[in-house]
Amino acid sequence: MKQNRPAPQILRIFLIGTALVQSGMLAQSLNTSSAEHWVSTWATAQSLAPGSGRGGGRAGAAPQLGPPPAPRPQNGPGPGRGNNPQGIIPPSLNDQTVRMVVHTSLGGHRVRVQLSVAFGASELTIGSAHIAARSKESEIIPATDRVRLCGLSPGCAIQPGVLMFSDPVDLEVAPMSDLAVSIYLPKDTGPPTNHPVGLHTAYISKGDTTGLAVMPEPSTTTAYLWLSSVDVPAAPKAFAIVAYGDSITDGYATTRDANLAWPALLAKRLAANKATAHIAVLNQGISGNQVLRDGAGISALARFDRDVLSRPGVKWMILLEGINDINIRGRNPGPEALTSEELIAGYRQLIERAHTYGIRVIGATIMPEEGVPTASERGEGIRTSVNQWIRTSKAFDAVVDFDAVVRDPQRPARIRADFDPGDHIHPNDAGNQAMADAFDLTILRK
Repeated sequence: MKQNRPAPQILRIFLIGTALVQSGMLAQSLNTSSAEHWVSTWATAQSLAPGSGRGGGRAGAAPQLGPPPAPRPQNGPGPGRGNNPQGIIPPSLNDQTVRMVVHTSLGGHRVRVQLSVAFGASELTIGSAHIAARSKESEIIPATDRVRLCGLSPGCAIQPGVLMFSDPVDLEVAPMSDLAVSIYLPKDTGPPTNHPVGLHTAYISKGDTTGLAVMPEPSTTTAYLWLSSVDVPAAPKAFAIVAYGDSITDGYATTRDANLAWPALLAKRLAANKATAHIAVLNQGISGNQVLRDGAGISALARFDRDVLSRPGVKWMILLEGINDINIRGRNPGPEALTSEELIAGYRQLIERAHTYGIRVIGATIMPEEGVPTASERGEGIRTSVNQWIRTSKAFDAVVDFDAVVRDPQRPARIRADFDPGDHIHPNDAGNQAMADAFDLTILRK
């Protein structure tokens, strides 16, 4: 078994690109005991900030590449409340508070939060920030409310490109529970660094409402804004698994506010088993993401350091990507056309980089998509060839055969009808449950 990489808790600020951090800011943020074994209990992967000048599409819409956006399933994300329709990302916030709900995997006695301006074009001023146990909707349990999460004094500013940990606070965090993170933005923020398909309702109110039990007259969104991770100090044997993927890992067609994406359901399985209850699962899917090229978020190759290596306590990664590469560049022949060999080379790079840091990799086979407008005979040939390599090459430390789990036995190029929400590519709640159930948990105990 490969040696686990050292937990990166000593590094409190992680730089993206050429962003610079002032030495005073760095000194104030390096105050958590390095003796503690921090593990992320929840995390999300930022896409591109819409309209920010740092890549991103139009404000208010999650970028989509490959298959067209799925129709809203009847049991899936629906309309929101207030003046911000569900899923719409506000172009900026100003003198407003956003309260976001995260669902934990591991528990702990203390907690810290990471905020990200990875794709922001201007500095982000934090007026105040709180974390608390969530009761229901926007309501928190007041006795659990904790303040001063900025890591600096009130009014601190996070520079463009920077990810910053808060100071840790004492808080009893239960496994598989909901926490509410509330951030007050006193100044115009510009387009927020965000994760568009959060699938958990977030609440936005006027003024500083971070300490209120219930958010007053909120508008809503299902995006995560600037929030990157929540970590807890855990037992020495505790670790995290990164679910690294695209919209299928993101949980695109699953029911809102129900934690039914396959990574959340895998975390539920692990928590229910005494032998695996020390394992967290982090959903680092980005809808529309590709392995090899930028588009909906930077490519899996380009975001690996930020979304895998920077997460404390990671020991395993599950790789489920490739269908967007196939649908965008695999349909037609030509000098720019995708080949099986090119996609496999991308997988090999990710495996090698993970192994360099002692992270083991589970390869997931690419799932069927017959009926999707961008599906093609050439693309199906690539998918079949790559899946054969995943199953037989022994390049991965383990394999989970999602293709075999969700395909129609009578028509293997198509997803099973009872797993299909109507778009023929994103499994519904039942399909995500079958995917979570496909893992052999004994391999994660090695």
